[in-house]
Amino acid sequence: MIKHVFICIVACSVWLAPSSAPAQPPGPNIVVFLADDMGWGDASCYGHEQIVSPNIDKLASQGVRFTQCYAAAGVCSPARSSILTGRTPYRNGVWRHLSGDSPAHLRTSEITYPELLKKAGYETCHVGKWHLAPKQHFNQAAYPQPGDHGYDHWMATHNNAHPSHQNPDNFVLNGEPMGPLEGFSAPLVAHEAIRWLEDIRDPAKPFVLSVWVHEPHTPIATDKRFVEPYGGERNSRYMGNITQLDHALGKVMDALDKQGLTENTLLIFTSDNGPEGKGINKRNEAVGGSTGGLRGRKRDDHEGGIRVPGIVRWPGHIAPGTVSDVPVIGSDIFATALDVAGIPLPDDRVIDGVSMRPAFANQPVQRPVPLFWRTHVSSADSRVALRVGDWKIVGNDTLDRFELFEITKDPRETRDLAQAMPEKRDEMKAALFEVWEGVQAQGPRAWWEGFKGKPRRGSTVPY
Repeated sequence: MIKHVFICIVACSVWLAPSSAPAQPPGPNIVVFLADDMGWGDASCYGHEQIVSPNIDKLASQGVRFTQCYAAAGVCSPARSSILTGRTPYRNGVWRHLSGDSPAHLRTSEITYPELLKKAGYETCHVGKWHLAPKQHFNQAAYPQPGDHGYDHWMATHNNAHPSHQNPDNFVLNGEPMGPLEGFSAPLVAHEAIRWLEDIRDPAKPFVLSVWVHEPHTPIATDKRFVEPYGGERNSRYMGNITQLDHALGKVMDALDKQGLTENTLLIFTSDNGPEGKGINKRNEAVGGSTGGLRGRKRDDHEGGIRVPGIVRWPGHIAPGTVSDVPVIGSDIFATALDVAGIPLPDDRVIDGVSMRPAFANQPVQRPVPLFWRTHVSSADSRVALRVGDWKIVGNDTLDRFELFEITKDPRETRDLAQAMPEKRDEMKAALFEVWEGVQAQGPRAWWEGFKGKPRRGSTVPY
Protein backbone atom coordinates (compact mmCIF):
# COMPACT_ATOMS: atom_id res chain seq x y z
CA MET A 1 0.00 0.00 0.00
CA ILE A 2 2.80 2.38 0.96
CA LYS A 3 4.58 1.54 -2.29
CA HIS A 4 1.48 2.38 -4.29
CA VAL A 5 1.06 5.75 -2.48
CA PHE A 6 4.70 6.62 -3.17
CA ILE A 7 4.29 5.85 -6.87
CA CYS A 8 1.17 8.02 -6.97
CA ILE A 9 2.96 10.92 -5.31
CA VAL A 10 5.87 10.68 -7.75
CA ALA A 11 3.51 10.50 -10.72
CA CYS A 12 1.57 13.53 -9.50
CA SER A 13 4.82 15.41 -8.91
CA VAL A 14 5.93 14.74 -12.46
CA TRP A 15 2.54 15.77 -13.83
CA LEU A 16 2.60 19.02 -11.81
CA ALA A 17 6.23 19.91 -12.54
CA PRO A 18 6.72 23.05 -14.63
CA SER A 19 7.80 22.69 -18.24
CA SER A 20 11.35 23.57 -19.22
CA ALA A 21 10.10 26.70 -21.02
CA PRO A 22 10.02 29.73 -18.70
CA ALA A 23 6.58 30.85 -17.60
CA GLN A 24 5.32 34.32 -18.49
CA PRO A 25 6.25 36.55 -15.54
CA PRO A 26 3.31 37.50 -13.31
CA GLY A 27 4.33 41.15 -13.69
CA PRO A 28 3.41 43.51 -14.88
CA ASN A 29 6.84 44.49 -16.11
CA ILE A 30 7.56 48.22 -15.78
CA VAL A 31 9.59 50.20 -18.33
CA VAL A 32 10.25 53.95 -17.93
CA PHE A 33 11.73 55.61 -21.01
CA LEU A 34 12.96 59.10 -20.07
CA ALA A 35 14.04 61.77 -22.55
CA ASP A 36 16.41 64.55 -21.45
CA ASP A 37 15.26 68.17 -21.98
CA MET A 38 12.49 67.23 -24.41
CA GLY A 39 9.86 69.95 -24.63
CA TRP A 40 6.10 69.51 -24.36
CA GLY A 41 5.78 70.39 -28.05
CA ASP A 42 8.65 68.23 -29.34
CA ALA A 43 6.68 65.39 -30.98
CA SER A 44 4.22 65.07 -33.79
CA CYS A 45 1.47 63.78 -31.50
CA TYR A 46 1.94 66.91 -29.36
CA GLY A 47 1.42 69.20 -32.31
CA HIS A 48 4.88 69.70 -33.82
CA GLU A 49 4.39 70.11 -37.57
CA GLN A 50 7.90 69.03 -38.62
CA ILE A 51 9.37 66.57 -36.12
CA VAL A 52 9.25 62.95 -37.26
CA SER A 53 8.38 60.81 -34.22
CA PRO A 54 6.67 57.64 -35.48
CA ASN A 55 7.34 55.52 -32.40
CA ILE A 56 6.25 58.14 -29.88
CA ASP A 57 3.12 58.64 -31.99
CA LYS A 58 2.57 54.88 -32.20
CA LEU A 59 2.90 54.57 -28.43
CA ALA A 60 0.29 57.31 -27.99
CA SER A 61 -2.08 55.48 -30.34
CA GLN A 62 -1.67 52.32 -28.25
CA GLY A 63 -2.18 53.90 -24.84
CA VAL A 64 -2.95 57.21 -23.14
CA ARG A 65 -1.43 60.58 -24.03
CA PHE A 66 -1.46 63.12 -21.20
CA THR A 67 -1.99 66.76 -22.11
CA GLN A 68 -1.03 67.95 -18.61
CA CYS A 69 1.94 65.82 -17.65
CA TYR A 70 4.54 67.54 -15.48
CA ALA A 71 8.14 66.97 -14.49
CA ALA A 72 8.70 67.25 -10.75
CA ALA A 73 11.25 70.02 -11.32
CA GLY A 74 12.43 72.34 -14.07
CA VAL A 75 15.91 70.80 -14.10
CA CYS A 76 17.21 67.26 -14.41
CA SER A 77 18.65 65.83 -11.16
CA PRO A 78 15.72 66.86 -8.95
CA ALA A 79 13.17 65.61 -11.48
CA ARG A 80 14.91 62.24 -11.73
CA SER A 81 15.08 61.84 -7.97
CA SER A 82 11.31 62.27 -7.74
CA ILE A 83 10.64 59.62 -10.38
CA LEU A 84 12.53 57.08 -8.30
CA THR A 85 11.30 58.10 -4.83
CA GLY A 86 7.85 59.62 -5.34
CA ARG A 87 8.98 62.58 -3.23
CA THR A 88 9.37 66.22 -4.21
CA PRO A 89 13.09 67.09 -4.63
CA TYR A 90 13.70 69.27 -1.58
CA ARG A 91 12.06 66.57 0.52
CA ASN A 92 14.26 63.76 -0.85
CA GLY A 93 17.41 65.92 -0.76
CA VAL A 94 18.21 66.24 -4.49
CA TRP A 95 17.21 69.88 -4.44
CA ARG A 96 19.58 71.05 -7.19
CA HIS A 97 21.35 70.10 -10.40
CA LEU A 98 24.16 67.79 -9.23
CA SER A 99 27.59 68.77 -10.44
CA GLY A 100 30.97 69.50 -8.90
CA ASP A 101 31.43 68.51 -5.27
CA SER A 102 28.00 69.26 -3.80
CA PRO A 103 27.04 67.23 -0.71
CA ALA A 104 23.57 66.72 -2.20
CA HIS A 105 22.84 63.27 -3.65
CA LEU A 106 20.17 60.59 -3.65
CA ARG A 107 20.69 59.15 -0.21
CA THR A 108 20.32 55.44 0.54
CA SER A 109 17.86 56.44 3.26
CA GLU A 110 15.46 57.23 0.40
CA ILE A 111 13.40 54.32 -0.91
CA THR A 112 13.18 53.81 -4.67
CA TYR A 113 10.57 51.83 -6.56
CA PRO A 114 13.25 49.57 -8.17
CA GLU A 115 14.45 48.76 -4.66
CA LEU A 116 10.97 47.81 -3.45
CA LEU A 117 10.13 45.82 -6.57
CA LYS A 118 13.46 44.00 -6.40
CA LYS A 119 12.55 42.87 -2.87
CA ALA A 120 9.26 41.62 -4.31
CA GLY A 121 11.08 39.43 -6.82
CA TYR A 122 11.59 41.74 -9.80
CA GLU A 123 14.75 41.86 -11.93
CA THR A 124 15.99 45.44 -12.29
CA CYS A 125 18.08 47.33 -14.85
CA HIS A 126 19.06 50.96 -15.47
CA VAL A 127 20.61 52.16 -18.73
CA GLY A 128 21.52 55.74 -19.69
CA LYS A 129 21.99 58.96 -17.76
CA TRP A 130 22.05 58.83 -13.94
CA HIS A 131 22.91 62.29 -12.53
CA LEU A 132 21.93 61.53 -8.93
CA ALA A 133 25.37 61.91 -7.34
CA PRO A 134 27.89 64.77 -7.55
CA LYS A 135 30.08 64.68 -10.64
CA GLN A 136 33.28 64.06 -8.70
CA HIS A 137 31.69 61.11 -6.92
CA PHE A 138 30.04 59.24 -9.77
CA ASN A 139 31.12 55.59 -9.67
CA GLN A 140 32.91 56.18 -6.37
CA ALA A 141 32.20 54.14 -3.27
CA ALA A 142 31.78 57.23 -1.07
CA TYR A 143 28.40 58.01 -2.63
CA PRO A 144 25.51 55.70 -3.64
CA GLN A 145 25.44 54.52 -7.25
CA PRO A 146 22.61 52.89 -9.27
CA GLY A 147 23.39 49.51 -7.73
CA ASP A 148 22.80 51.00 -4.29
CA HIS A 149 19.31 52.10 -5.29
CA GLY A 150 17.91 48.77 -6.37
CA TYR A 151 19.38 48.07 -9.82
CA ASP A 152 20.87 44.62 -10.47
CA HIS A 153 22.42 45.73 -13.76
CA TRP A 154 23.38 49.24 -14.82
CA MET A 155 25.10 51.05 -17.64
CA ALA A 156 25.27 54.77 -16.98
CA THR A 157 26.97 58.13 -17.31
CA HIS A 158 27.03 60.74 -14.59
CA ASN A 159 25.34 63.48 -16.63
CA ASN A 160 25.76 64.13 -20.35
CA ALA A 161 27.27 61.80 -22.88
CA HIS A 162 30.86 62.96 -23.49
CA PRO A 163 32.05 64.53 -25.72
CA SER A 164 28.55 64.46 -27.22
CA HIS A 165 25.91 61.94 -28.25
CA GLN A 166 28.33 60.61 -30.89
CA ASN A 167 30.93 58.01 -29.86
CA PRO A 168 30.58 58.66 -26.11
CA ASP A 169 33.49 57.67 -23.87
CA ASN A 170 32.09 58.04 -20.35
CA PHE A 171 29.73 55.09 -19.87
CA VAL A 172 30.21 52.78 -16.90
CA LEU A 173 28.91 49.19 -16.86
CA ASN A 174 28.27 47.82 -13.37
CA GLY A 175 31.12 49.91 -12.00
CA GLU A 176 33.59 49.31 -14.83
CA PRO A 177 34.40 52.14 -17.30
CA MET A 178 33.56 51.06 -20.85
CA GLY A 179 35.88 53.43 -22.70
CA PRO A 180 35.01 54.90 -26.11
CA LEU A 181 31.90 53.46 -27.76
CA GLU A 182 31.05 53.69 -31.42
CA GLY A 183 27.64 55.05 -32.32
CA PHE A 184 25.10 57.49 -30.95
CA SER A 185 23.94 57.66 -27.37
CA ALA A 186 20.22 56.77 -27.47
CA PRO A 187 20.67 53.77 -29.80
CA LEU A 188 23.62 52.60 -27.68
CA VAL A 189 21.51 52.85 -24.53
CA ALA A 190 18.64 51.01 -26.22
CA HIS A 191 21.07 48.31 -27.38
CA GLU A 192 22.17 47.63 -23.81
CA ALA A 193 18.55 47.55 -22.63
CA ILE A 194 17.76 44.98 -25.32
CA ARG A 195 20.90 42.94 -24.49
CA TRP A 196 19.76 42.80 -20.88
CA LEU A 197 16.22 41.82 -21.88
CA GLU A 198 17.39 39.07 -24.22
CA ASP A 199 20.55 37.69 -22.63
CA ILE A 200 20.89 38.65 -18.97
CA ARG A 201 17.63 38.91 -17.05
CA ASP A 202 15.88 35.89 -15.58
CA PRO A 203 12.89 35.34 -17.91
CA ALA A 204 10.93 33.69 -15.11
CA LYS A 205 10.76 36.96 -13.18
CA PRO A 206 9.00 40.26 -13.86
CA PHE A 207 11.30 43.21 -14.41
CA VAL A 208 11.86 46.93 -13.95
CA LEU A 209 13.76 48.64 -16.78
CA SER A 210 14.79 52.32 -16.76
CA VAL A 211 15.90 53.67 -20.15
CA TRP A 212 17.10 57.24 -19.56
CA VAL A 213 18.50 58.54 -22.84
CA HIS A 214 20.63 61.70 -23.19
CA GLU A 215 18.85 63.15 -26.19
CA PRO A 216 18.05 65.98 -26.84
CA HIS A 217 20.29 67.48 -24.11
CA THR A 218 23.25 69.50 -25.40
CA PRO A 219 25.88 68.97 -26.71
CA ILE A 220 23.80 67.49 -29.51
CA ALA A 221 25.13 65.06 -32.09
CA THR A 222 22.71 63.47 -34.52
CA ASP A 223 23.19 60.60 -36.92
CA LYS A 224 22.92 62.05 -40.43
CA ARG A 225 20.16 59.59 -41.34
CA PHE A 226 17.93 61.30 -38.79
CA VAL A 227 18.88 64.79 -39.98
CA GLU A 228 18.18 64.15 -43.65
CA PRO A 229 14.36 64.20 -43.41
CA TYR A 230 14.54 67.87 -42.37
CA GLY A 231 16.50 69.09 -45.41
CA GLY A 232 17.92 72.57 -44.92
CA GLU A 233 15.80 73.42 -41.85
CA ARG A 234 17.91 75.51 -39.45
CA ASN A 235 16.87 73.37 -36.49
CA SER A 236 17.44 70.06 -38.30
CA ARG A 237 20.06 68.69 -35.88
CA TYR A 238 17.77 69.22 -32.92
CA MET A 239 14.70 67.81 -34.62
CA GLY A 240 16.76 64.90 -35.89
CA ASN A 241 17.91 64.34 -32.31
CA ILE A 242 14.27 63.81 -31.30
CA THR A 243 13.93 61.35 -34.19
CA GLN A 244 17.11 59.64 -32.92
CA LEU A 245 15.65 59.07 -29.47
CA ASP A 246 12.35 58.06 -31.10
CA HIS A 247 14.29 55.42 -33.04
CA ALA A 248 15.74 54.11 -29.76
CA LEU A 249 12.27 53.94 -28.25
CA GLY A 250 11.12 51.97 -31.27
CA LYS A 251 13.97 49.48 -30.81
CA VAL A 252 12.91 48.87 -27.20
CA MET A 253 9.26 48.50 -28.23
CA ASP A 254 10.26 46.02 -30.95
CA ALA A 255 12.27 43.99 -28.43
CA LEU A 256 9.28 43.78 -26.10
CA ASP A 257 7.15 42.60 -29.02
CA LYS A 258 9.73 40.04 -30.14
CA GLN A 259 9.91 38.46 -26.69
CA GLY A 260 6.16 38.44 -26.18
CA LEU A 261 6.40 40.93 -23.31
CA THR A 262 4.32 43.83 -24.61
CA GLU A 263 0.97 42.61 -23.30
CA ASN A 264 2.31 42.31 -19.76
CA THR A 265 4.35 45.53 -19.66
CA LEU A 266 3.50 48.99 -18.38
CA LEU A 267 5.55 51.36 -20.56
CA ILE A 268 5.88 55.03 -19.56
CA PHE A 269 7.43 57.67 -21.81
CA THR A 270 8.18 61.17 -20.52
CA SER A 271 10.88 63.85 -20.14
CA ASP A 272 12.79 65.15 -17.12
CA ASN A 273 11.99 68.85 -17.77
CA GLY A 274 11.23 71.36 -20.50
CA PRO A 275 13.50 72.24 -23.43
CA GLU A 276 16.91 73.86 -23.27
CA GLY A 277 18.16 76.65 -25.51
CA LYS A 278 16.76 79.09 -28.00
CA GLY A 279 18.18 81.32 -30.69
CA ILE A 280 21.01 80.72 -33.17
CA ASN A 281 24.29 78.92 -32.46
CA LYS A 282 27.76 79.39 -33.98
CA ARG A 283 26.83 77.20 -36.92
CA ASN A 284 23.96 79.57 -37.76
CA GLU A 285 21.51 76.85 -36.76
CA ALA A 286 18.36 77.37 -34.78
CA VAL A 287 18.73 75.52 -31.48
CA GLY A 288 16.37 74.39 -28.79
CA GLY A 289 13.13 72.54 -28.45
CA SER A 290 9.49 73.49 -28.43
CA THR A 291 7.35 74.23 -25.41
CA GLY A 292 4.29 74.14 -27.64
CA GLY A 293 3.79 77.83 -26.98
CA LEU A 294 3.95 77.56 -23.17
CA ARG A 295 5.69 80.26 -21.13
CA GLY A 296 9.24 79.62 -19.90
CA ARG A 297 11.78 76.91 -20.62
CA LYS A 298 14.05 74.54 -18.70
CA ARG A 299 14.86 75.76 -15.15
CA ASP A 300 11.57 77.68 -14.99
CA ASP A 301 8.50 76.89 -12.89
CA HIS A 302 6.21 78.36 -15.52
CA GLU A 303 4.56 75.73 -17.70
CA GLY A 304 7.24 75.61 -20.42
CA GLY A 305 9.84 74.48 -17.90
CA ILE A 306 7.82 71.75 -16.24
CA ARG A 307 5.05 70.57 -18.58
CA VAL A 308 6.40 67.64 -20.63
CA PRO A 309 5.25 64.82 -22.88
CA GLY A 310 3.66 61.92 -21.01
CA ILE A 311 2.46 58.69 -22.63
CA VAL A 312 1.60 55.36 -20.98
CA ARG A 313 0.83 52.01 -22.62
CA TRP A 314 -0.53 49.03 -20.70
CA PRO A 315 -2.46 46.65 -22.97
CA GLY A 316 -5.71 45.41 -21.51
CA HIS A 317 -5.73 48.17 -18.90
CA ILE A 318 -5.55 51.35 -20.97
CA ALA A 319 -7.82 51.91 -23.95
CA PRO A 320 -5.77 52.61 -27.10
CA GLY A 321 -5.84 56.21 -28.26
CA THR A 322 -6.97 57.66 -24.92
CA VAL A 323 -6.28 61.34 -24.27
CA SER A 324 -6.22 62.36 -20.61
CA ASP A 325 -6.44 65.94 -19.37
CA VAL A 326 -5.83 64.91 -15.76
CA PRO A 327 -2.68 66.55 -14.33
CA VAL A 328 0.01 63.99 -13.47
CA ILE A 329 3.63 64.46 -12.40
CA GLY A 330 6.92 62.55 -12.48
CA SER A 331 6.69 61.68 -8.79
CA ASP A 332 3.51 59.72 -9.61
CA ILE A 333 5.60 57.06 -11.36
CA PHE A 334 6.77 55.71 -7.98
CA ALA A 335 3.25 55.24 -6.62
CA THR A 336 1.98 53.91 -9.95
CA ALA A 337 4.71 51.28 -10.17
CA LEU A 338 3.95 50.06 -6.67
CA ASP A 339 0.20 50.11 -7.32
CA VAL A 340 0.31 47.95 -10.45
CA ALA A 341 2.72 45.54 -8.73
CA GLY A 342 0.46 45.26 -5.67
CA ILE A 343 3.00 46.71 -3.24
CA PRO A 344 1.86 49.16 -0.54
CA LEU A 345 3.39 52.63 -0.28
CA PRO A 346 5.96 53.16 2.48
CA ASP A 347 4.21 54.43 5.62
CA ASP A 348 7.23 55.99 7.33
CA ARG A 349 7.54 59.09 5.09
CA VAL A 350 5.53 61.51 3.00
CA ILE A 351 5.03 60.30 -0.56
CA ASP A 352 4.06 63.27 -2.73
CA GLY A 353 3.06 61.30 -5.82
CA VAL A 354 -0.09 59.23 -6.26
CA SER A 355 -1.01 56.37 -8.54
CA MET A 356 -1.93 57.52 -12.03
CA ARG A 357 -4.23 54.56 -12.68
CA PRO A 358 -7.50 56.56 -12.57
CA ALA A 359 -5.95 59.12 -14.94
CA PHE A 360 -5.30 56.35 -17.48
CA ALA A 361 -9.04 56.54 -18.16
CA ASN A 362 -9.15 60.36 -17.85
CA GLN A 363 -10.55 60.11 -14.33
CA PRO A 364 -9.32 62.44 -11.55
CA VAL A 365 -6.75 61.39 -8.97
CA GLN A 366 -6.91 62.34 -5.30
CA ARG A 367 -3.83 64.22 -4.07
CA PRO A 368 -3.17 64.58 -0.33
CA VAL A 369 -0.22 66.83 -1.30
CA PRO A 370 -0.80 69.38 -4.09
CA LEU A 371 1.44 69.57 -7.14
CA PHE A 372 4.47 71.57 -5.98
CA TRP A 373 7.68 72.80 -7.60
CA ARG A 374 10.74 74.64 -6.33
CA THR A 375 13.66 75.11 -8.73
CA HIS A 376 16.78 76.80 -7.41
CA VAL A 377 18.23 77.80 -10.81
CA SER A 378 15.13 79.28 -12.41
CA SER A 379 14.49 82.94 -13.04
CA ALA A 380 14.34 84.74 -9.71
CA ASP A 381 10.70 85.58 -10.47
CA SER A 382 9.57 81.95 -10.93
CA ARG A 383 11.31 79.72 -8.41
CA VAL A 384 8.33 78.13 -6.74
CA ALA A 385 4.89 77.03 -7.90
CA LEU A 386 1.89 75.12 -6.68
CA ARG A 387 -1.17 73.84 -8.51
CA VAL A 388 -4.53 72.94 -6.99
CA GLY A 389 -7.31 72.03 -9.39
CA ASP A 390 -7.53 74.61 -12.15
CA TRP A 391 -5.37 77.12 -10.29
CA LYS A 392 -1.63 77.68 -10.19
CA ILE A 393 0.42 80.15 -8.16
CA VAL A 394 4.01 81.07 -9.11
CA GLY A 395 6.34 82.81 -6.65
CA ASN A 396 9.74 84.46 -6.68
CA ASP A 397 12.87 83.29 -4.88
CA THR A 398 12.16 85.24 -1.69
CA LEU A 399 8.49 84.20 -1.60
CA ASP A 400 7.16 87.74 -1.43
CA ARG A 401 5.83 88.24 -4.99
CA PHE A 402 3.30 85.96 -6.62
CA GLU A 403 1.46 85.44 -9.88
CA LEU A 404 -1.89 83.64 -10.10
CA PHE A 405 -3.19 81.77 -13.14
CA GLU A 406 -6.32 79.83 -13.97
CA ILE A 407 -4.17 77.33 -15.76
CA THR A 408 -6.84 75.30 -17.54
CA LYS A 409 -8.14 78.44 -19.26
CA ASP A 410 -4.74 80.11 -19.60
CA PRO A 411 -2.06 77.42 -20.06
CA ARG A 412 0.32 79.98 -21.56
CA GLU A 413 0.15 82.02 -18.34
CA THR A 414 -0.56 85.32 -20.05
CA ARG A 415 -3.11 86.68 -17.55
CA ASP A 416 -1.84 87.21 -14.01
CA LEU A 417 -4.92 87.32 -11.75
CA ALA A 418 -3.08 87.96 -8.46
CA GLN A 419 -4.30 91.53 -8.12
CA ALA A 420 -7.76 90.95 -9.56
CA MET A 421 -8.45 87.97 -7.27
CA PRO A 422 -6.68 88.63 -3.95
CA GLU A 423 -8.75 86.08 -2.00
CA LYS A 424 -7.85 83.24 -4.37
CA ARG A 425 -4.22 84.45 -4.39
CA ASP A 426 -4.06 84.35 -0.59
CA GLU A 427 -5.73 80.95 -0.49
CA MET A 428 -3.14 79.57 -2.88
CA LYS A 429 -0.29 81.27 -0.99
CA ALA A 430 -1.44 79.63 2.23
CA ALA A 431 -1.51 76.23 0.54
CA LEU A 432 1.97 76.80 -0.92
CA PHE A 433 3.49 77.82 2.41
CA GLU A 434 1.90 74.82 4.13
CA VAL A 435 3.54 72.42 1.65
CA TRP A 436 6.87 74.25 1.75
CA GLU A 437 6.99 74.23 5.54
CA GLY A 438 6.35 70.47 5.53
CA VAL A 439 9.11 69.93 2.98
CA GLN A 440 11.60 71.98 5.00
CA ALA A 441 10.77 70.02 8.14
CA GLN A 442 11.70 66.74 6.45
CA GLY A 443 14.39 67.55 3.89
CA PRO A 444 18.11 68.04 4.60
CA ARG A 445 17.93 71.83 5.07
CA ALA A 446 21.65 72.13 5.70
CA TRP A 447 22.23 71.30 2.04
CA TRP A 448 20.42 74.36 0.71
CA GLU A 449 20.34 76.95 3.50
CA GLY A 450 22.93 79.61 2.81
CA PHE A 451 23.52 78.37 -0.74
CA LYS A 452 24.96 81.25 -2.82
CA GLY A 453 25.56 79.56 -6.14
CA LYS A 454 28.28 77.18 -4.92
CA PRO A 455 28.07 73.88 -3.02
CA ARG A 456 28.12 74.44 0.71
CA ARG A 457 31.19 72.56 1.89
CA GLY A 458 31.36 70.82 5.23
CA SER A 459 27.61 70.24 5.27
CA THR A 460 26.75 66.57 5.64
CA VAL A 461 23.63 64.52 6.21
CA PRO A 462 23.76 60.77 6.87
CA TYR A 463 22.90 58.48 3.99
